[in-house]
Amino acid sequence: MGQDQTKQQIEKGLHLYQSNQTEKALQVWMRVLEKSADPAGRFRVLGCLITAHAEMGRYKDMLKFAVVQTDTARELEDPDYLTESYLNLARSNEKLCEFQKTISYCKTCLNMQGTTVSLQLNGQVSLSMGNAFLGLSIFQKALECFEKALRYAHNNDDKMLECRVCCSLGNFYAQIKDYEKALFFPCKAAELVNDYGKGWSLKYRAMSQYHMAVAYRKLGRLADAMDCCEESMKIALQHGDRPLQALCLLCFADIHRSRKDVQTAFPRYDSSMSIMTEIGNRLGLVQVLLGVTKCWMIQKELDKALESIEKAQELAEGLGNKLGLLKLHCLCERIYRTKGQQRELRDHVVKFHECVEEMELYCGMCGESIGEKNNQLQALPCSHFFHLKCLQTNGTQGCPNCRRLSVKPGYV
Repeated sequence: MGQDQTKQQIEKGLHLYQSNQTEKALQVWMRVLEKSADPAGRFRVLGCLITAHAEMGRYKDMLKFAVVQTDTARELEDPDYLTESYLNLARSNEKLCEFQKTISYCKTCLNMQGTTVSLQLNGQVSLSMGNAFLGLSIFQKALECFEKALRYAHNNDDKMLECRVCCSLGNFYAQIKDYEKALFFPCKAAELVNDYGKGWSLKYRAMSQYHMAVAYRKLGRLADAMDCCEESMKIALQHGDRPLQALCLLCFADIHRSRKDVQTAFPRYDSSMSIMTEIGNRLGLVQVLLGVTKCWMIQKELDKALESIEKAQELAEGLGNKLGLLKLHCLCERIYRTKGQQRELRDHVVKFHECVEEMELYCGMCGESIGEKNNQLQALPCSHFFHLKCLQTNGTQGCPNCRRLSVKPGYV
């Protein structure tokens, strides 16, 4: 298959894919991969296969194609191709919750000084790295990466990237419980879709609606949460987007749990868990198990709650997800207090505070914890964040956290 025929077949596959004929598109692209002698064409078709498998939640296949694409990029000896292939390796590992590997591949991308094309990918690299740091609960570095990605999006007038970064920032602020910002950013993403997204994939609309649903639920606006989640789920089902279906089912379950309707929540958690297991989203499984634990606690089935915690803890430890561990220690503390088991209670109180210290989840001005309840937060240029009221009351001559980190012990 020559260069022109390769291009035609790739376009044919794209047309089928955009018409929701995914399996037919994959067949066309796989034939190109088998028969094409054009390395640049092979590189492009591998990119199509990587994107398609990512959206279907076939993350192991996505990684397999990313590895082949990297070999093809080395054959082409072009730094732009190599940067793009390493970005796809990073994304594949991010989806498989291999966050340390993601960060490592992202750093490789940023160290490759290619042409302008490579530099334009830096925003996407920063976004992927931010998502990985967020998966590890390293909040300052995550925020730093998201803000870099946003700057790249603005400088290159890249509205799609801006939309994706806004969704990640919504997730970031939902985790540290600034629910006003957790809603603001996905609303901004939805605005971008409405204003610029006529020719975009519907996944951008679905993604912004899902993150709005999460924020609305946390704010107690359950009817709004349900509306947004239903819209997101409708698009996810139309496009066979398994990862988003799993997240929507989790959100539906959380909404029902917030309404104390545990019997409706359980089957939604089960369905979400089934898809999360199938696609390999271990971080999603931790979230599902947290929800299941809270349902058992509502029903005062404390031993069943502890069983769910044990499974979630094993996953969270394997991932290095410190926020998940903190939440699990907090739930254990409540369970053992109810059971009157003082030794276990003390153990989890100590571990909880260790997690808070490790993640720096406290305000460097008032010393109170961050992420315990809904609070307006403000980040300084160094990406350390504080209670907004503390910054307004005290002002700052620079970041108190950075000052503490720079103080060296004397006479060591």
